Amino acid sequence: MSNLACKGAVLGSPVSHSLSPLLHRSIFSQLNIPVSYQAIEVSSGGLQSFLEKNQNDYDYFSLTMPLKEEALSLDVDIDPLVHRIQSANTLIKRTQKWSLHSTDGIGFLKALESSGHRKFNSVLVLGAGGTARAVVGALDDVAEKISVLGRTSTRSAVLESAVTRAEFSYLRWSDTPDFTPYDLIVNTTPAGAADVLANSVAGSLMQSSKSDNHNRAVLFDVIYMPWPTVLASRWLDSGGTVINGSEMLLYQGIAQAELVSGQNLDYEALANDIRPILISALK
Repeated sequence: MSNLACKGAVLGSPVSHSLSPLLHRSIFSQLNIPVSYQAIEVSSGGLQSFLEKNQNDYDYFSLTMPLKEEALSLDVDIDPLVHRIQSANTLIKRTQKWSLHSTDGIGFLKALESSGHRKFNSVLVLGAGGTARAVVGALDDVAEKISVLGRTSTRSAVLESAVTRAEFSYLRWSDTPDFTPYDLIVNTTPAGAADVLANSVAGSLMQSSKSDNHNRAVLFDVIYMPWPTVLASRWLDSGGTVINGSEMLLYQGIAQAELVSGQNLDYEALANDIRPILISALK
């Protein structure tokens, strides 16, 4: 569709803060594809009704909280990856038929690779929602062990089903976790939910630096606004490395544009062009 205009929107609640409109307009501008893209408030339970009323007016939607799991109940074609991780962030219309996809995982991995991180021994994922499922599914290919710290055991089974290769464990939430055994921590919780964990950071990083493999874990915080989070600030103050959630937003948006356009995109070239725009918007 390189010579065609397209119309999209990000759906969720709240979305007034979303950088997705800026991101998608910037990506498609680089691709020389005219695009109309906006943020639309759709609350939990409202996705089916919204799609029925608006499906003829749009070419694709980006889905954010709280719709990533709700989307699986739609009567649309569902990508096998979405079935496995039970989470989706992209709805695309092709020849009048809608299909459901997830680009969160590839966005997460591309962001890690861009920062020079490709393989991990042991990873701790904070949170057990839709984003956590996509992250766990992506980590299955690059981590030996994956642990999830969640507040309810009811999500354990679906998270474990997203893993086919790595060793998986589900841990009940603790406000004083030990980060020492891990070389990557991924915070997928809503803004503010992980603030209480900040008190555990300094001791864990100090112990990590004294360990035999002098391993200092990387924190990947999927939140990008407000930034820095309390957890990220404490991690940085303790000498640790932090990857901002805007990187995942950037790369998953490029992956969505690849699906929509049908083109094979140069992720790094696009990321280098668009990253300064996102950084400026976040200041």
